[in-house]
Amino acid sequence: MSEERVKFVLDEPEIPTHWVNLMADLPGDAPPPLIGTPPTQQPAGPDDLTPIFPMALILQEVSAEPEIEIPEPVREVYKLWRPTPLYRARRLERELDTPAHIYYKYEGVSPPGSHKPNTAVAQVYENAQAGVKKLTTETGAGQWGSALAFACRLFGLECEVWMVGSSYDQKPYRRSMMETWGATVHRSPSDVTEAGRSQSAHPTGSLGIAISEAVEVAAQNADTNYSLGSVLNHVLLHQTVIGQEALAQMAMAGEEPDTVIACVGGGSNFGGLTFPFLRRVIRGQAKTRFIAAEPAACPTLTRGVYAYDFGDTVGMTPLMPMYTLGHGFVPPPVHAGGLRYHGDAPLVCGLVKQGLVEPRAYRQNETFEAAVRFARTEGLIPAPEPAHAIRAAIEEAEAAREAGESRVILFGLCGHGHFDLSAYDAYLAGQLEDPEFSEDDLAAALASLPEAPALA
Repeated sequence: MSEERVKFVLDEPEIPTHWVNLMADLPGDAPPPLIGTPPTQQPAGPDDLTPIFPMALILQEVSAEPEIEIPEPVREVYKLWRPTPLYRARRLERELDTPAHIYYKYEGVSPPGSHKPNTAVAQVYENAQAGVKKLTTETGAGQWGSALAFACRLFGLECEVWMVGSSYDQKPYRRSMMETWGATVHRSPSDVTEAGRSQSAHPTGSLGIAISEAVEVAAQNADTNYSLGSVLNHVLLHQTVIGQEALAQMAMAGEEPDTVIACVGGGSNFGGLTFPFLRRVIRGQAKTRFIAAEPAACPTLTRGVYAYDFGDTVGMTPLMPMYTLGHGFVPPPVHAGGLRYHGDAPLVCGLVKQGLVEPRAYRQNETFEAAVRFARTEGLIPAPEPAHAIRAAIEEAEAAREAGESRVILFGLCGHGHFDLSAYDAYLAGQLEDPEFSEDDLAAALASLPEAPALA
Protein backbone atom coordinates (compact mmCIF):
# COMPACT_ATOMS: atom_id res chain seq x y z
CA MET A 1 0.00 0.00 0.00
CA SER A 2 1.23 3.50 -0.85
CA GLU A 3 2.34 5.64 2.07
CA GLU A 4 0.71 8.70 0.47
CA ARG A 5 -1.81 9.94 3.01
CA VAL A 6 -5.29 10.87 1.76
CA LYS A 7 -7.27 11.89 4.83
CA PHE A 8 -6.35 13.68 8.02
CA VAL A 9 -8.59 12.89 11.00
CA LEU A 10 -8.75 14.44 14.47
CA ASP A 11 -10.23 12.71 17.54
CA GLU A 12 -13.21 13.86 19.65
CA PRO A 13 -11.09 15.54 22.37
CA GLU A 14 -9.77 17.82 19.61
CA ILE A 15 -13.18 19.34 18.88
CA PRO A 16 -12.62 23.10 19.41
CA THR A 17 -13.55 24.40 22.87
CA HIS A 18 -14.09 27.99 21.70
CA TRP A 19 -15.46 29.76 18.64
CA VAL A 20 -13.26 32.33 16.86
CA ASN A 21 -14.76 35.85 16.83
CA LEU A 22 -13.16 37.77 13.97
CA MET A 23 -14.87 40.98 15.09
CA ALA A 24 -12.04 41.43 17.62
CA ASP A 25 -9.41 41.53 14.85
CA LEU A 26 -11.09 43.55 12.13
CA PRO A 27 -9.22 46.75 11.24
CA GLY A 28 -11.33 49.83 11.95
CA ASP A 29 -14.88 49.99 13.23
CA ALA A 30 -17.49 47.83 11.51
CA PRO A 31 -20.61 49.78 10.41
CA PRO A 32 -23.48 48.92 12.79
CA PRO A 33 -26.85 47.57 11.66
CA LEU A 34 -29.54 50.25 11.65
CA ILE A 35 -33.17 50.18 12.73
CA GLY A 36 -35.07 49.74 9.50
CA THR A 37 -38.73 49.83 10.52
CA PRO A 38 -39.55 52.60 11.13
CA PRO A 39 -36.53 53.93 9.18
CA THR A 40 -34.97 55.97 12.01
CA GLN A 41 -31.42 55.30 10.75
CA GLN A 42 -30.35 54.77 14.36
CA PRO A 43 -28.05 51.86 15.28
CA ALA A 44 -29.93 48.68 16.18
CA GLY A 45 -29.09 47.62 19.73
CA PRO A 46 -29.65 44.39 21.66
CA ASP A 47 -33.16 45.46 22.72
CA ASP A 48 -34.20 45.72 19.07
CA LEU A 49 -33.42 42.03 18.56
CA THR A 50 -35.10 40.57 21.66
CA PRO A 51 -38.48 39.93 19.95
CA ILE A 52 -36.90 37.16 17.82
CA PHE A 53 -33.56 36.16 19.44
CA PRO A 54 -32.56 35.02 22.95
CA MET A 55 -30.20 37.35 24.82
CA ALA A 56 -27.34 34.81 24.80
CA LEU A 57 -27.22 34.90 20.98
CA ILE A 58 -27.62 38.68 20.92
CA LEU A 59 -24.59 39.02 23.19
CA GLN A 60 -22.63 36.75 20.86
CA GLU A 61 -23.77 38.90 17.94
CA VAL A 62 -22.27 42.08 19.41
CA SER A 63 -19.32 40.58 21.31
CA ALA A 64 -15.81 41.95 20.80
CA GLU A 65 -14.15 39.05 22.65
CA PRO A 66 -11.61 37.24 20.41
CA GLU A 67 -12.94 33.82 21.48
CA ILE A 68 -16.23 32.63 22.93
CA GLU A 69 -16.50 29.36 24.84
CA ILE A 70 -18.63 26.61 23.31
CA PRO A 71 -21.18 25.31 25.87
CA GLU A 72 -20.47 21.73 26.90
CA PRO A 73 -23.92 20.42 25.79
CA VAL A 74 -23.22 21.82 22.31
CA ARG A 75 -19.82 20.12 22.15
CA GLU A 76 -21.47 16.87 23.23
CA VAL A 77 -23.83 17.04 20.25
CA TYR A 78 -20.94 18.00 17.95
CA LYS A 79 -19.47 14.55 18.75
CA LEU A 80 -22.14 13.01 16.50
CA TRP A 81 -20.10 14.14 13.47
CA ARG A 82 -17.17 16.32 14.56
CA PRO A 83 -14.27 16.51 13.97
CA THR A 84 -14.88 16.27 10.23
CA PRO A 85 -12.19 14.92 7.86
CA LEU A 86 -9.72 16.83 5.73
CA TYR A 87 -8.82 15.14 2.43
CA ARG A 88 -5.90 15.50 0.04
CA ALA A 89 -7.45 15.38 -3.45
CA ARG A 90 -4.61 13.36 -4.98
CA ARG A 91 -6.74 11.85 -7.76
CA LEU A 92 -8.01 15.26 -8.81
CA GLU A 93 -4.43 16.54 -8.81
CA ARG A 94 -3.42 13.75 -11.20
CA GLU A 95 -6.44 14.41 -13.41
CA LEU A 96 -5.44 18.08 -13.67
CA ASP A 97 -1.74 17.26 -14.11
CA THR A 98 -0.98 20.04 -11.65
CA PRO A 99 1.92 20.53 -9.23
CA ALA A 100 -0.56 22.09 -6.81
CA HIS A 101 -1.54 20.24 -3.65
CA ILE A 102 -5.34 20.34 -3.27
CA TYR A 103 -7.06 19.75 0.08
CA TYR A 104 -10.74 19.90 0.99
CA LYS A 105 -12.53 20.05 4.32
CA TYR A 106 -15.65 17.85 4.12
CA GLU A 107 -18.72 18.83 6.16
CA GLY A 108 -21.12 16.38 4.50
CA VAL A 109 -20.62 13.81 7.28
CA SER A 110 -23.12 15.54 9.62
CA PRO A 111 -26.58 13.88 9.97
CA PRO A 112 -28.25 16.52 7.74
CA GLY A 113 -25.34 16.31 5.29
CA SER A 114 -23.88 19.82 5.48
CA HIS A 115 -22.06 22.35 7.70
CA LYS A 116 -25.32 23.91 8.90
CA PRO A 117 -25.74 21.93 12.17
CA ASN A 118 -22.64 23.66 13.57
CA THR A 119 -24.78 26.73 14.22
CA ALA A 120 -28.22 25.07 14.37
CA VAL A 121 -27.25 23.10 17.48
CA ALA A 122 -25.76 26.19 19.14
CA GLN A 123 -28.82 28.34 18.37
CA VAL A 124 -31.37 25.75 19.45
CA TYR A 125 -29.48 25.13 22.69
CA GLU A 126 -29.56 28.83 23.66
CA ASN A 127 -33.25 29.14 22.73
CA ALA A 128 -34.06 26.06 24.82
CA GLN A 129 -32.14 27.55 27.75
CA ALA A 130 -34.27 30.70 27.38
CA GLY A 131 -37.52 28.73 27.55
CA VAL A 132 -38.49 29.19 23.90
CA LYS A 133 -40.92 26.52 22.64
CA LYS A 134 -40.71 26.94 18.88
CA LEU A 135 -38.34 28.22 16.18
CA THR A 136 -39.20 29.50 12.72
CA THR A 137 -36.79 29.79 9.84
CA GLU A 138 -36.32 29.95 6.08
CA THR A 139 -34.35 27.55 3.93
CA GLY A 140 -33.06 27.76 0.36
CA ALA A 141 -31.89 24.39 -0.89
CA GLY A 142 -33.00 22.74 2.33
CA GLN A 143 -29.68 22.23 4.14
CA TRP A 144 -30.42 24.86 6.78
CA GLY A 145 -34.01 23.75 7.34
CA SER A 146 -32.81 20.16 7.70
CA ALA A 147 -30.16 21.22 10.22
CA LEU A 148 -32.61 23.21 12.34
CA ALA A 149 -35.19 20.43 12.27
CA PHE A 150 -32.49 18.01 13.43
CA ALA A 151 -31.31 20.31 16.23
CA CYS A 152 -34.84 21.12 17.41
CA ARG A 153 -35.59 17.41 17.70
CA LEU A 154 -32.51 16.94 19.94
CA PHE A 155 -33.55 19.73 22.34
CA GLY A 156 -37.35 19.28 22.24
CA LEU A 157 -38.39 22.43 20.34
CA GLU A 158 -40.99 22.73 17.58
CA CYS A 159 -39.68 23.79 14.17
CA GLU A 160 -41.54 25.59 11.34
CA VAL A 161 -39.75 26.12 8.02
CA TRP A 162 -40.50 28.23 4.95
CA MET A 163 -38.70 26.63 2.01
CA VAL A 164 -37.98 28.68 -1.14
CA GLY A 165 -40.51 27.62 -3.77
CA SER A 166 -38.11 26.60 -6.54
CA SER A 167 -36.10 24.41 -4.14
CA TYR A 168 -39.27 22.98 -2.60
CA ASP A 169 -40.17 21.74 -6.08
CA GLN A 170 -36.63 20.59 -7.02
CA LYS A 171 -35.74 18.85 -3.75
CA PRO A 172 -38.77 17.03 -2.30
CA TYR A 173 -36.62 14.71 -0.21
CA ARG A 174 -35.15 17.64 1.71
CA ARG A 175 -38.72 18.37 2.78
CA SER A 176 -39.13 14.70 3.69
CA MET A 177 -35.97 14.88 5.81
CA MET A 178 -37.25 17.90 7.73
CA GLU A 179 -40.63 16.29 8.30
CA THR A 180 -38.96 13.06 9.46
CA TRP A 181 -37.34 15.10 12.25
CA GLY A 182 -40.76 16.59 13.09
CA ALA A 183 -40.68 19.98 11.36
CA THR A 184 -43.59 21.67 9.59
CA VAL A 185 -42.57 22.82 6.09
CA HIS A 186 -44.29 25.45 3.91
CA ARG A 187 -43.61 26.28 0.28
CA SER A 188 -42.60 29.96 0.13
CA PRO A 189 -44.20 32.29 -0.75
CA SER A 190 -47.05 30.75 1.22
CA ASP A 191 -50.58 31.85 1.96
CA VAL A 192 -50.18 31.48 5.75
CA THR A 193 -48.41 34.82 6.29
CA GLU A 194 -49.08 38.40 5.23
CA ALA A 195 -45.55 38.59 3.83
CA GLY A 196 -46.08 35.48 1.73
CA ARG A 197 -49.40 36.64 0.35
CA SER A 198 -47.84 39.99 -0.64
CA GLN A 199 -45.22 38.16 -2.74
CA SER A 200 -47.51 35.78 -4.61
CA ALA A 201 -46.36 37.31 -7.91
CA HIS A 202 -42.97 35.61 -7.36
CA PRO A 203 -43.94 31.91 -7.23
CA THR A 204 -40.33 30.61 -7.42
CA GLY A 205 -39.63 32.47 -4.18
CA SER A 206 -36.35 33.69 -2.70
CA LEU A 207 -34.52 33.51 0.60
CA GLY A 208 -35.53 37.13 1.25
CA ILE A 209 -39.23 36.27 0.94
CA ALA A 210 -38.90 33.16 3.11
CA ILE A 211 -37.07 35.18 5.78
CA SER A 212 -39.93 37.70 5.85
CA GLU A 213 -42.44 34.90 6.43
CA ALA A 214 -40.47 33.27 9.22
CA VAL A 215 -39.73 36.58 10.98
CA GLU A 216 -43.40 37.60 10.80
CA VAL A 217 -44.54 34.47 12.64
CA ALA A 218 -41.78 34.68 15.25
CA ALA A 219 -42.46 38.36 15.99
CA GLN A 220 -46.17 37.70 16.56
CA ASN A 221 -45.82 34.83 19.05
CA ALA A 222 -44.27 35.22 22.51
CA ASP A 223 -43.12 31.60 22.80
CA THR A 224 -41.56 31.58 19.30
CA ASN A 225 -38.18 32.85 18.11
CA TYR A 226 -36.58 33.11 14.69
CA SER A 227 -33.39 31.29 13.73
CA LEU A 228 -31.15 32.36 10.84
CA GLY A 229 -28.77 29.99 9.07
CA SER A 230 -26.31 32.57 7.73
CA VAL A 231 -25.40 36.29 7.46
CA LEU A 232 -25.39 37.33 11.14
CA ASN A 233 -22.21 37.51 13.22
CA HIS A 234 -23.20 34.81 15.70
CA VAL A 235 -23.96 32.36 12.89
CA LEU A 236 -20.53 32.80 11.30
CA LEU A 237 -19.01 32.59 14.78
CA HIS A 238 -20.46 29.11 15.36
CA GLN A 239 -19.13 27.87 12.03
CA THR A 240 -15.50 28.62 12.90
CA VAL A 241 -15.13 25.10 14.30
CA ILE A 242 -14.55 24.20 10.62
CA GLY A 243 -11.54 26.44 10.12
CA GLN A 244 -10.02 25.64 13.50
CA GLU A 245 -10.07 21.94 12.73
CA ALA A 246 -8.70 22.62 9.24
CA LEU A 247 -5.78 24.57 10.73
CA ALA A 248 -4.87 21.59 12.91
CA GLN A 249 -5.29 19.15 10.02
CA MET A 250 -3.16 21.21 7.64
CA ALA A 251 -0.48 21.13 10.34
CA MET A 252 -0.83 17.32 10.39
CA ALA A 253 -0.24 17.39 6.63
CA GLY A 254 2.83 19.57 7.17
CA GLU A 255 1.57 22.26 4.78
CA GLU A 256 0.37 25.84 4.86
CA PRO A 257 -2.39 26.82 2.38
CA ASP A 258 -1.50 29.51 -0.13
CA THR A 259 -5.15 29.90 -1.07
CA VAL A 260 -8.36 29.13 0.85
CA ILE A 261 -11.59 28.93 -1.16
CA ALA A 262 -15.25 28.56 -0.19
CA CYS A 263 -18.60 29.22 -1.79
CA VAL A 264 -20.62 32.13 -0.47
CA GLY A 265 -24.36 32.79 -0.45
CA GLY A 266 -25.00 34.37 2.92
CA GLY A 267 -21.50 33.73 4.22
CA SER A 268 -21.68 31.12 7.00
CA ASN A 269 -19.76 28.39 5.17
CA PHE A 270 -17.20 30.87 3.88
CA GLY A 271 -16.68 32.49 7.27
CA GLY A 272 -16.55 29.15 9.04
CA LEU A 273 -13.65 27.87 6.98
CA THR A 274 -11.75 31.09 6.40
CA PHE A 275 -12.04 33.19 9.59
CA PRO A 276 -9.46 31.26 11.65
CA PHE A 277 -7.05 31.56 8.70
CA LEU A 278 -7.99 35.22 8.11
CA ARG A 279 -7.24 36.08 11.73
CA ARG A 280 -3.66 34.90 11.15
CA VAL A 281 -3.37 37.10 8.04
CA ILE A 282 -4.77 40.15 9.85
CA ARG A 283 -2.29 39.57 12.68
CA GLY A 284 0.60 39.34 10.21
CA GLN A 285 1.21 35.64 10.85
CA ALA A 286 0.44 34.40 7.30
CA LYS A 287 -0.03 35.62 3.71
CA THR A 288 -2.92 33.40 2.62
CA ARG A 289 -5.20 34.42 -0.28
CA PHE A 290 -8.97 33.98 0.04
CA ILE A 291 -11.49 33.43 -2.77
CA ALA A 292 -15.26 33.65 -2.34
CA ALA A 293 -17.08 31.76 -5.14
CA GLU A 294 -20.68 32.72 -5.98
CA PRO A 295 -23.19 32.05 -8.80
CA ALA A 296 -23.30 34.38 -11.80
CA ALA A 297 -27.10 34.25 -11.50
CA CYS A 298 -26.90 35.89 -8.05
CA PRO A 299 -23.56 37.77 -8.07
CA THR A 300 -23.88 39.74 -4.86
CA LEU A 301 -20.19 40.34 -4.19
CA THR A 302 -19.12 40.79 -7.81
CA ARG A 303 -21.94 43.02 -9.11
CA GLY A 304 -23.80 44.27 -6.05
CA VAL A 305 -23.36 47.66 -4.37
CA TYR A 306 -21.97 48.19 -0.88
CA ALA A 307 -24.87 49.81 0.96
CA TYR A 308 -27.34 49.47 3.80
CA ASP A 309 -30.22 47.18 2.89
CA PHE A 310 -32.88 45.00 4.49
CA GLY A 311 -31.96 41.38 5.09
CA ASP A 312 -35.39 40.27 3.87
CA THR A 313 -37.67 41.12 0.94
CA VAL A 314 -40.59 42.75 2.75
CA GLY A 315 -38.40 44.96 4.97
CA MET A 316 -38.94 43.58 8.48
CA THR A 317 -35.27 43.21 9.51
CA PRO A 318 -32.72 45.86 10.52
CA LEU A 319 -30.69 47.47 7.75
CA MET A 320 -27.44 45.57 7.25
CA PRO A 321 -24.20 47.00 5.78
CA MET A 322 -23.46 44.66 2.90
CA TYR A 323 -22.99 44.12 -0.79
CA THR A 324 -26.53 43.79 -2.10
CA LEU A 325 -28.50 43.34 -5.30
CA GLY A 326 -31.48 45.03 -3.65
CA HIS A 327 -33.82 43.32 -1.18
CA GLY A 328 -36.49 43.11 -3.88
CA PHE A 329 -34.25 41.05 -6.16
CA VAL A 330 -35.62 37.57 -6.84
CA PRO A 331 -32.82 35.51 -8.45
CA PRO A 332 -33.39 32.94 -11.20
CA PRO A 333 -34.18 29.42 -9.88
CA VAL A 334 -30.67 27.98 -10.14
CA HIS A 335 -29.99 24.64 -8.44
CA ALA A 336 -27.57 26.16 -5.90
CA GLY A 337 -30.56 27.25 -3.83
CA GLY A 338 -28.42 27.99 -0.78
CA LEU A 339 -26.64 30.76 -2.70
CA ARG A 340 -29.78 32.56 -3.95
CA TYR A 341 -29.64 35.51 -1.54
CA HIS A 342 -29.61 39.20 -2.44
CA GLY A 343 -26.98 40.17 0.18
CA ASP A 344 -24.12 38.69 2.15
CA ALA A 345 -22.86 38.65 5.72
CA PRO A 346 -21.65 42.12 6.77
CA LEU A 347 -18.42 40.58 8.09
CA VAL A 348 -17.68 38.93 4.74
CA CYS A 349 -18.65 42.06 2.81
CA GLY A 350 -16.32 44.16 4.95
CA LEU A 351 -13.44 41.81 4.18
CA VAL A 352 -14.18 42.05 0.44
CA LYS A 353 -14.36 45.84 0.72
CA GLN A 354 -10.94 45.89 2.42
CA GLY A 355 -9.41 43.70 -0.29
CA LEU A 356 -8.77 40.74 2.01
CA VAL A 357 -11.16 38.48 0.05
CA GLU A 358 -11.44 38.12 -3.74
CA PRO A 359 -14.95 37.33 -5.05
CA ARG A 360 -15.51 35.35 -8.26
CA ALA A 361 -18.78 34.46 -10.00
CA TYR A 362 -19.39 31.27 -12.01
CA ARG A 363 -22.13 30.19 -14.39
CA GLN A 364 -24.20 27.10 -13.64
CA ASN A 365 -22.85 24.79 -16.38
CA GLU A 366 -19.16 25.44 -15.69
CA THR A 367 -19.89 24.83 -12.01
CA PHE A 368 -21.51 21.46 -12.67
CA GLU A 369 -18.71 20.54 -15.07
CA ALA A 370 -16.30 21.00 -12.15
CA ALA A 371 -18.59 19.04 -9.82
CA VAL A 372 -18.75 16.05 -12.17
CA ARG A 373 -15.00 16.14 -12.73
CA PHE A 374 -14.50 16.09 -8.96
CA ALA A 375 -17.02 13.27 -8.46
CA ARG A 376 -15.36 11.15 -11.15
CA THR A 377 -11.94 11.49 -9.51
CA GLU A 378 -12.58 11.83 -5.77
CA GLY A 379 -15.85 9.88 -5.59
CA LEU A 380 -17.91 12.32 -3.52
CA ILE A 381 -20.86 13.97 -5.28
CA PRO A 382 -20.85 17.59 -4.10
CA ALA A 383 -23.85 19.80 -3.50
CA PRO A 384 -24.27 22.53 -6.16
CA GLU A 385 -23.22 25.21 -3.67
CA PRO A 386 -19.65 24.00 -2.94
CA ALA A 387 -19.30 23.04 -6.61
CA HIS A 388 -18.58 26.76 -7.08
CA ALA A 389 -15.58 26.41 -4.75
CA ILE A 390 -14.45 23.36 -6.71
CA ARG A 391 -14.62 25.41 -9.93
CA ALA A 392 -12.37 28.05 -8.34
CA ALA A 393 -9.99 25.41 -6.93
CA ILE A 394 -9.58 23.83 -10.39
CA GLU A 395 -8.83 27.27 -11.86
CA GLU A 396 -6.18 27.84 -9.21
CA ALA A 397 -4.66 24.39 -9.79
CA GLU A 398 -4.55 24.99 -13.55
CA ALA A 399 -2.90 28.37 -12.95
CA ALA A 400 -0.27 26.62 -10.82
CA ARG A 401 0.36 24.18 -13.68
CA GLU A 402 0.76 26.98 -16.20
CA ALA A 403 3.14 28.82 -13.87
CA GLY A 404 5.04 25.65 -12.99
CA GLU A 405 4.55 26.40 -9.29
CA SER A 406 3.67 24.02 -6.46
CA ARG A 407 0.89 25.81 -4.60
CA VAL A 408 -1.23 24.56 -1.70
CA ILE A 409 -4.99 25.01 -2.17
CA LEU A 410 -7.65 24.38 0.49
CA PHE A 411 -11.36 24.52 -0.28
CA GLY A 412 -14.54 23.82 1.64
CA LEU A 413 -16.82 20.99 0.56
CA CYS A 414 -19.70 22.05 2.79
CA GLY A 415 -22.19 19.31 1.86
CA HIS A 416 -23.02 16.34 -0.32
CA GLY A 417 -25.28 16.40 -3.37
CA HIS A 418 -27.38 13.31 -2.71
CA PHE A 419 -30.58 15.39 -2.76
CA ASP A 420 -29.48 17.31 -5.83
CA LEU A 421 -29.37 14.51 -8.39
CA SER A 422 -32.15 16.09 -10.46
CA ALA A 423 -29.73 18.94 -11.14
CA TYR A 424 -27.06 16.44 -12.18
CA ASP A 425 -29.67 14.78 -14.42
CA ALA A 426 -30.29 18.11 -16.15
CA TYR A 427 -26.57 18.77 -16.58
CA LEU A 428 -25.77 15.30 -17.92
CA ALA A 429 -28.69 15.57 -20.37
CA GLY A 430 -27.43 18.94 -21.62
CA GLN A 431 -30.55 20.70 -20.36
CA LEU A 432 -29.03 22.91 -17.67
CA GLU A 433 -29.44 26.62 -18.32
CA ASP A 434 -26.99 29.44 -17.55
CA PRO A 435 -29.29 32.19 -16.26
CA GLU A 436 -27.85 35.64 -15.71
CA PHE A 437 -29.53 39.00 -15.44
CA SER A 438 -29.07 42.21 -17.37
CA GLU A 439 -27.82 45.60 -16.23
CA ASP A 440 -31.42 46.83 -16.55
CA ASP A 441 -32.61 44.12 -14.15
CA LEU A 442 -29.82 45.04 -11.73
CA ALA A 443 -30.67 48.75 -11.90
CA ALA A 444 -34.33 47.98 -11.24
CA ALA A 445 -33.47 45.85 -8.21
CA LEU A 446 -31.14 48.47 -6.76
CA ALA A 447 -33.78 51.19 -7.17
CA SER A 448 -35.55 49.76 -4.12
CA LEU A 449 -32.68 50.38 -1.70
CA PRO A 450 -33.89 52.16 1.45
CA GLU A 451 -32.74 55.62 2.41
CA ALA A 452 -29.74 55.22 4.70
CA PRO A 453 -26.29 56.75 5.31
CA ALA A 454 -23.79 56.00 2.58
CA LEU A 455 -21.07 53.45 3.37
CA ALA A 456 -17.46 54.41 2.70
